[in-house]
Amino acid sequence: MAHLFQPSWKKISFLSASLATIMMLTGCSKPQESTTLNIGFQKYGVLPIIKARGDLDKALKEKGVNVKWVEFPAGPQLLEGLNVGSVSFGESGEAPPIFAQAANSNLVYVANQPAAPLAEALIVPKDSPIQSVQDLKGKRVVLNKGSNVHYLLLKVLEANHLKLDDIQVVYLPPADARAAFEKGAVDAWVIWDPFFAAAEKQLNAKVIATGQNVVNNHQFYLADRKFAEQHPDVLKVVVNELNTTTQWVSQHQTDAAKLLEKPTGLPLDVLNTSISRMGFGVSPISNDVVKKQQDVADAFYQQKLIPNKINIQAAVLAH
Repeated sequence: MAHLFQPSWKKISFLSASLATIMMLTGCSKPQESTTLNIGFQKYGVLPIIKARGDLDKALKEKGVNVKWVEFPAGPQLLEGLNVGSVSFGESGEAPPIFAQAANSNLVYVANQPAAPLAEALIVPKDSPIQSVQDLKGKRVVLNKGSNVHYLLLKVLEANHLKLDDIQVVYLPPADARAAFEKGAVDAWVIWDPFFAAAEKQLNAKVIATGQNVVNNHQFYLADRKFAEQHPDVLKVVVNELNTTTQWVSQHQTDAAKLLEKPTGLPLDVLNTSISRMGFGVSPISNDVVKKQQDVADAFYQQKLIPNKINIQAAVLAH
């Protein structure tokens, strides 16, 4: 009687065909794969403004792309996240991608904001006798090692016929540098916004030199190379939104500052000053920007801050 319990292959074929038809009619023929874009961001900048406004999430959701926001304390950690795959897109100043590329990172430069040379400076306490860069000889100057302002310091000294050996360099991250600056443990501080604006507004710090006519100070948007090559349409939406947002920020600076009050913990007047010195507009990397970034990389190599010469153009996303 065993044959009574054996399945009929005709019946199975009929049931399979019927099930396939039902799945097609109900739109369940094949589960669609959704793409997730993990964006690395910091407390200050254009990306936290975009996150707060929510327009990018909506625009990408319409294309079946989910956005996940991942916060990092600074550019180097963000680019490490990019390198290990925890994020696929992020924002950084000039220096971190140079160090990442020197370590064989898989990043690509996607776009940049215009130069913002006024957004970083060399400052001294309000009652300091230091009046010029020349007065820094033999003085203690604090900065974040390997950051954008490291390049600013090199160029400011060079413009005034001084070298790093002519000053006492102290390397500290921004929070510790501010504490040392306030206590008088250092004579000068080379720093970027919004820390620069905070020192101006809260400590009445005196500006000895800014980046104007000395450095460019670009802000870069970077992506994981594999993600960039597989999802150029997604990155196009992101760059368009970045450009739209920076244009909005330029016209609504106080509104933008209000969006950054909570994440940064900084008062409105500090953020207004800082935002006013941003570069507005986001565009693909130009040959001119590549050349300027190459100058920064070469200077870092000459100072032995990176172990080998790198080619910036090799890390630029082809359009």
